[in-house]
Amino acid sequence: MSRTYKATGINLKTQVLGESDKIVTILTPEFGLIRAVAPGARKHNSSLGGRSGMFVVNELLIAKGRSLDKITQAQTLKTYPGLAKDLGKLAAGQYLAEIVLCQALSEQPQEELYELFNEHLHRLEALSSANASGVLAHLAHGVFHLLALAGVTPQVQVCCLSGRLLKPDFTDPNWQIGFSIPAGGTVCLEAWERLRREGEREREIQRNSSFSPSPNHPIIPLPPKPGSQTVVVHRQEIPVISSRPGAMELALLQHLSQPEIMQIDGARDHDWLSVEQILRQYAQYQLGRPIRSATLIDSYFAANHDATV
Repeated sequence: MSRTYKATGINLKTQVLGESDKIVTILTPEFGLIRAVAPGARKHNSSLGGRSGMFVVNELLIAKGRSLDKITQAQTLKTYPGLAKDLGKLAAGQYLAEIVLCQALSEQPQEELYELFNEHLHRLEALSSANASGVLAHLAHGVFHLLALAGVTPQVQVCCLSGRLLKPDFTDPNWQIGFSIPAGGTVCLEAWERLRREGEREREIQRNSSFSPSPNHPIIPLPPKPGSQTVVVHRQEIPVISSRPGAMELALLQHLSQPEIMQIDGARDHDWLSVEQILRQYAQYQLGRPIRSATLIDSYFAANHDATV
C-alpha cells in the first residue's frame, strides 16, 4: 500500500505544533476529515505558510504517519480573501466551519458536505455590502442547510404537536408561534396551551382520587395473574417552549429551506438576529456543544448596531 496519497481539501482549523509546525484539520471530498502536520508552516519563508491558512483550498500530497499524516506538497486552488477583510463575514465563516467540524466524518467520502460548505463561503464572500442583515441572513441560510444535510433540520412548516400547517399572520402585530428545541421545531401555541390544560386536569383528577394509606393499613400490591397483560399508557409530554417567534421570524425560518436566500420585504436586522439565535440554540442542542464563534457574531452585530444608532 502506498505511503502517500493525493487529496483536495479546505482548511477548517489550525493548531500550533512545536516551534514551527502546524496541525491542519482539512475537509476533503475523497477522505472526509483529515488532520495533518504542515511542517515548517510557521517559518517566515515556508511554502506551506499561506497554504495552511483558514479557508484555503489546496491540492495536497500527503504522507501517511503513525499518529498524524504529513503534508509534503500543496498547491492552492482557491482562497476566500473577502472573508478575512470583514469581521462579520469571517465570524460567519468560522461559525459554519464549527458546524462542519462536528458533522464531518474521517475516512469516509464527504463530497456533499464539502460542496455545500464551499458554496456558502462563496455566498458570504460575494455579499456586496457587509451589513448585519446580509451576514446574518446568509449565516442562518448556511446553518439551516447544514442541519438539513445532517438530517436534523428543525420543523418550521407545521406544528410539531398537531401537524397543522403554519402560516404567519401579519395582520396581528402580537401574533406568535412557539419554538421548542426538544420537540424539534415550531409549536402552535393554541395546541400547546390545550395540551397543558389537559395535563393539569389529569393531575387534578389524580390528586382528588388518590387514596393515602395509613401506616397501620399499608397497601400491598397484588402479584400479576399468570398470563395477564400489562397495559402501558403513554401520555403526550408538554414540550418546553424555547422561544416565541413572531410572524416575520416564522416567515424567515420557513424561507431558509429555499436554495437561494431572497430579500423579504419588511425584514429587519433584529428579525434575522432572532432567527440566527433560534437556529444557534437548536444547533448547539443537536451538536451537543456550544458554537464558540457565535460570540464573534454577537460582537459584530453589537458594533454594527452602535455604528448606526
